[in-house]
Amino acid sequence: VSDLRPSTLPGSLDVSRSMFDLRSPPHRFMKRYDSVSSVPSSSSSRKDSQGSNRSLDTITLSGDERDFGRLNVKLCYVPSVEQIWITVLHCKDLSWPSSFGENPRICVKGILTLPKPVHFKSSAKEGCNDIEFMETFVFAIKLQSLQAVRLVFKIQTQTPRKKTIGECSLALRELSSQESNHWLDISPPSK
Repeated sequence: VSDLRPSTLPGSLDVSRSMFDLRSPPHRFMKRYDSVSSVPSSSSSRKDSQGSNRSLDTITLSGDERDFGRLNVKLCYVPSVEQIWITVLHCKDLSWPSSFGENPRICVKGILTLPKPVHFKSSAKEGCNDIEFMETFVFAIKLQSLQAVRLVFKIQTQTPRKKTIGECSLALRELSSQESNHWLDISPPSK
């Protein structure tokens, strides 16, 4: 449990960027759940309209249908100081093309799509299918400005070369002082 009330902020009302590492104590009540990385698949078949058997295991996914994973973020708006709090928690079931390397360093780049875009980036972590970031970013921006824009996340490799694995976004229309938790499906990067 973390106290995100404005009294814990360093006292600047200008556009600011702060990162807080949420992994250290006193977060002793937080539990971590690891996903099962592989589930045995069973072979099944069915008869089609012509009466012949077709195995469901023969269905293959094209590049655009492949599962790239999900990103977990939390959002909160603190009206008293006109600040948005964006916490990047973790990427789950993350996958990337083999051409990106076996264990690339991976970060999450965020963009608030305002007329003058606001960019931020997490620290880079070693690539695996479940990466914890636990980093919070704070910006002083009026709520009316935020409710008309999107928050875009790009999952990128830093090494061996800078490449975008995938991206996801969400609209900020529902932004409020009540902290909201979001699971975003990562899609292939837009061309």
